[in-house]
Amino acid sequence: MKNIIIGVLAFLGSCAAAQAQSWTGKASYYGGRGHMTCAHRSLPFGTHVRVTNLSNNRSAALVVDDRGPFIKGRVIDTSVSAADVLGFRHAGLAQVMAETVTD
Repeated sequence: MKNIIIGVLAFLGSCAAAQAQSWTGKASYYGGRGHMTCAHRSLPFGTHVRVTNLSNNRSAALVVDDRGPFIKGRVIDTSVSAADVLGFRHAGLAQVMAETVTD
């Protein structure tokens, strides 16, 4: 019986992990150039995230490799290269939608 319960819990956990999550809020940028990466408070490192700038509809596929942002109202920090692609480097902040990408 114990094995059945553990099996069911493992299955339910894998189903929940496979569902895409999304957030809307502010994005900022940090760090060096050359990588299409981002920071998120809780997503596991290596998670793929599609970020869309809601003011110009530009989007980029990023990989979580850091923690942050730690400022209220911000949902994600992108690399400088990602901010360039998303078109908000000059402004410094952008209203974005970020969503996990599942295979």
